[in-house]
Amino acid sequence: MFYWFLKFLALGPVLKLIFRPWAAGTENVPKEGPVILASNHLSYSDWLFMPLVIPRRVTFVAKAEYFEGAGVKGWLQKKFFSGSGQVPIDRTSGSAAAGAIKTQLRLLSEGEVCGIYPEGTRSHDGRLYRGRTGVARLALEAGVPVIPLAVIGTDVVAPPGKVFGKFARPGVRFGKPLDFSRYEGMQDDRYILRAITDEIMYEIMTLSDQEYVDLYAQDSKKRDAKAAAQAEADEVWEEIRPD
Repeated sequence: MFYWFLKFLALGPVLKLIFRPWAAGTENVPKEGPVILASNHLSYSDWLFMPLVIPRRVTFVAKAEYFEGAGVKGWLQKKFFSGSGQVPIDRTSGSAAAGAIKTQLRLLSEGEVCGIYPEGTRSHDGRLYRGRTGVARLALEAGVPVIPLAVIGTDVVAPPGKVFGKFARPGVRFGKPLDFSRYEGMQDDRYILRAITDEIMYEIMTLSDQEYVDLYAQDSKKRDAKAAAQAEADEVWEEIRPD
């Protein structure tokens, strides 16, 4: 109930009024039934703008810690996250990845729309990175279609490392549903999982017009941070070294 209050009465109308988000391909999202929405990830604001442009509830999984805070602050945080379409990861599965899939399988079995970011983390430089295969495993185990989509311009509104950047009109492009039923029962084949994930990422790349990097975003962040540290060290050395 709180979700619909935020979406249609409180937060949603304000965001629509200020930013006027646009959408294309919304007809590709079914009006009912389980489906996975697989998106690129440019900004923390992605999960705010994308659900605004379709009438259905979109649910994401989030760290369990977001729902376990104490006192008034903890209660408010829990209400906000649950009310904005997020549910805690099931911790009984031994790992965060397994817990996330278990939670999403439950939601899909109930006919929900699950949002997922195959890259696993936000892009730090606007490029599209290699997808992790959890989205493929989820699609095969649940037996549901995957709709690739691209958020555009959210990194202008809220760039990496900033709460707010500048006013812009973000958008969302939804692609046609991808059916992977031909791979039914093959969710333990890592080559199949990689092939499915790469197909999804290719569609996201086409929708977003991003440059694709065949490297995990987390690894790229570490590499770039290391290179930046080395460049800074080299600059310091140039300043202090004897002639």
